[in-house]
Amino acid sequence: MTEHTDDGRYIVVDGRKWRATDPNIPEERNAELRKILMAWRRDVRRTDGAHESRAGVQAAKTALGERGTPWWEQTDDERRARWEADVPYPD
Repeated sequence: MTEHTDDGRYIVVDGRKWRATDPNIPEERNAELRKILMAWRRDVRRTDGAHESRAGVQAAKTALGERGTPWWEQTDDERRARWEADVPYPD
């Protein structure tokens, strides 16, 4: 089980804090974005870290709220627009 900070904004892994996924993302979209993220991560390994692959990881993590403007600083509309943005699968 992943440990979260008391405010729920971060997860703690081996004593290091990482921004948590936006908890308001609908479960179906969350699962889809995670699937896309994992595909891009595999592509990073396959392409030896090609720029396009790393950009795909960035886009997926941003849509999940793990990068970019912190989700707790965004309005509900901004959050929704972020997770509804098109994040393509790698080719």
